[in-house]
Amino acid sequence: MDVDGVLTDGTVTVHSDRTEAKAFSVLDGMGLVRCRVAGIELAWISGRASLATGVRADELKISHLIQGRTDKLVALQELAGRLRLAAGQVCYMGDDDIDAPAIQWAGVGATVPTAMPAALAAADYVTGRAAGQGAVREVCEHILQASV
Repeated sequence: MDVDGVLTDGTVTVHSDRTEAKAFSVLDGMGLVRCRVAGIELAWISGRASLATGVRADELKISHLIQGRTDKLVALQELAGRLRLAAGQVCYMGDDDIDAPAIQWAGVGATVPTAMPAALAAADYVTGRAAGQGAVREVCEHILQASV
């Protein structure tokens, strides 16, 4: 999944010392932990390199963190190839134009209600919850229910 605008509300707070802060939902975190414990591979693909994203990924033990890649489809396909996963075995969640090709390629493409039109058009599923406020948890719950 994408990070900014999916796991967060898309806001980045930049301090005068050039550090940044992001707010992540604990609801989303618990959903991701439950997926990881269930044996589901988790990956974050972000167009921006961010220390805050790295810290949160470490906390949640996200196996695959790819930062600074705006070619989301290529990054996702490379990762899927390394994991020997076909498109139909992948769920991708994003919110912006650069996510739309990855959303469309994945077997299940998801987005948030405030996504850009290209992401909304590409998505199979639009969450009821907002980005950074449980949208990822909502998708995680569907994945866990489907894998039972």
